[in-house]
Amino acid sequence: MSPEPAGHDLPTATDIAALRALCEDLARRTAARLRDHRPDRVEVLRTKSSATDVVTAADADAEAFLRREISAARPDDAVLGEEEGATAGTSGLTWVVDPIDGTVNYLYGLPSYSVSVAVVSGAPHPDRWTILAGAVHDVVADVSTSAGLGLGAATDGRRLTMSDGVDVGAMLVGTGFGYDPVLRAAQGRSAAALLEHVRDLRRIGSAALDLCRVASGQLDAYYEEALGPWDHAAGDLVVREAGGVVVGVGGAAPDHRMLLAGSKSTVAVLGPLLEQAGVGARVQR
Repeated sequence: MSPEPAGHDLPTATDIAALRALCEDLARRTAARLRDHRPDRVEVLRTKSSATDVVTAADADAEAFLRREISAARPDDAVLGEEEGATAGTSGLTWVVDPIDGTVNYLYGLPSYSVSVAVVSGAPHPDRWTILAGAVHDVVADVSTSAGLGLGAATDGRRLTMSDGVDVGAMLVGTGFGYDPVLRAAQGRSAAALLEHVRDLRRIGSAALDLCRVASGQLDAYYEEALGPWDHAAGDLVVREAGGVVVGVGGAAPDHRMLLAGSKSTVAVLGPLLEQAGVGARVQR
């Protein structure tokens, strides 16, 4: 994590607690809108990188709502969102938001999608930012997981503390697949190679929720290629504040090439296995 840029002081613990509370409030209220206004039949509004990379009207509406609420509460802050990109600010803080993490699950009515809201200092890029606070709200379960830098992580007020020392053969590992067909085929081959070593794999469909599952012990580790910063900003801090580690290629900061999260010993074992399987080498920075 990089230091705060010149001209801006790093927030105090009290400030971070307030930012965490705002992350929770924003994520919770956005999730309520998604539940209350979900139509009987969800339609695809448009596609992005491929025919399978879909956007619904709810994605667009939820991000617009988040941007309005952030602007009202923190008018000097910047925003980076999955659907509308970046807007500038003057405070040195950036809100990194994913209005629906798990849009395909939302489209099909599968109960694993979330709202992810984080606030970072420094440049809004994983190898240059300091994540100050974040919240991930499970929309269907109506459960909120949040973290503040130096303040720990919790799910609905229950403190999260990760354990260490899981044998590789007993690891339950979460993952996800990109939208590019060539990348997806390669990811399938990597997953098959990893299955020789671990208990099992899970592909549930929301990176933010999977990171929270690592922090809570429901998954031993999670890895994925081709994530956007909005996919993992809040969940990254949740894992770290629960006592885990989050790394990218070669143990560097996570970026578009790869993210791996778990306990220190889990990551130490899985990192080389993933590297041998080609994970992290197929996606450009």
